[in-house]
Amino acid sequence: MADKKNILVFPAGTEIAFEIHQALRYSKFVRLFGATSVPCHAEFVFARCFEGLPFVNEPGLIEALNRIIDENAIDYVYPAHDSALLRLTQEQEKLHAKVVTSELQTVEICRDKNKTYAFLAGADYLPRSWHTVEEVPAYPVFIKPAVGQGAQGARRIDSRNALEEALADGVDYAICEYLPGEEFTVDCFTDRHGALHLCSPRSRDRIRAGIAVRSRPFPADERIRAIAEDLNRRLAFNGAWFFQLKENAAGDYRLMEAAPRVAGTMGATRNLGYNLPLLTLYNHWGFDVELLGNGNAELLDRAFISRFATDIEYDTVYVDFDDTLIVDGKVNTELMGFLYQARNAGKEIVLLSRHSTELLPDLERYAISPALFSEIIRLDRADDKTRFIKPHSIFIDDSFAERRRVKEACHIPVFDLDMVESLLDWRM
Repeated sequence: MADKKNILVFPAGTEIAFEIHQALRYSKFVRLFGATSVPCHAEFVFARCFEGLPFVNEPGLIEALNRIIDENAIDYVYPAHDSALLRLTQEQEKLHAKVVTSELQTVEICRDKNKTYAFLAGADYLPRSWHTVEEVPAYPVFIKPAVGQGAQGARRIDSRNALEEALADGVDYAICEYLPGEEFTVDCFTDRHGALHLCSPRSRDRIRAGIAVRSRPFPADERIRAIAEDLNRRLAFNGAWFFQLKENAAGDYRLMEAAPRVAGTMGATRNLGYNLPLLTLYNHWGFDVELLGNGNAELLDRAFISRFATDIEYDTVYVDFDDTLIVDGKVNTELMGFLYQARNAGKEIVLLSRHSTELLPDLERYAISPALFSEIIRLDRADDKTRFIKPHSIFIDDSFAERRRVKEACHIPVFDLDMVESLLDWRM
């Protein structure tokens, strides 16, 4: 496949979208675009990002997407939310690009938990469930919006009065037996011929906003494999999908939900060697795939990450060596990443240091190529760094005194090491 395919991720501000971005950003076959309804973190991730689209269930969405598709020669739209997946699958014929999705019936069944339980009726891995308050034989029970995602709106209910009160809010809930045991997500991949290639469970050790932010993959036992195979037989998945299990009081697995899409924490499985978002594209491109994993144990843990937009413009980066480029005898990898980013953008990089010995041997010792720098200036102790700095530059140095002198004399932005993160551009 010689040409890159243009892939539009929508909505681009979800954790699902960020996992798709992480999975596809280095692929030589893909050029990524993002589209969102509101300003969000997507603008710090997608180099080509469009904002202001109608929300998923609003009129005009398809027309707005088609304008982006036509103007940017988009080949595929990659849905990154359950509601977007359903809407775009239903509207596939109206879109000017193909949708990365499974069969419509599968998408519709999986979008509604009550539909899922009805479709799978008789399967021994389903939790006991009821439709009305009158049917519930005992408490506690567990309710979850029938149309929802993650753990949003899910809660334990301990009495009939509490259940009646909960159901009075007008939301359509799935009412299930309360499952007190461990909860797992199982990442799966089905090839374009319908064969299940991967069944990779992972724990949900810590949850934030319905998303597992601490997750540990582990080998699937025969029972998990049997559930995955049965779901794959009954539903028509195409590519990445997942399901969630929880243990009842006896330790038996019960199905919480299934979804025919990429999961927000699927990076845990990707870093075992299974890039499911990319393999899903291969399905849609008509390729037969082979999976290759490392079989290693790992732990994924994540927290909020800060990314920055700045109006600072510069042509040259002046950077110190001791305690700046080299910290505690080691290369400052974050700063080095920024310097290469600046070099890629055509900026000049000047090493400006009062290093006590010759710089070239020490650069070689730390495997830093002198070719990274447009100029290497080693100063005497009495030299003033401000004499060597040109306008339209930035200055990076661990010394407050040096930064103050440069700021006052040269009137350029100055950065300590903890500020370098604000200069990084994550967009691809």
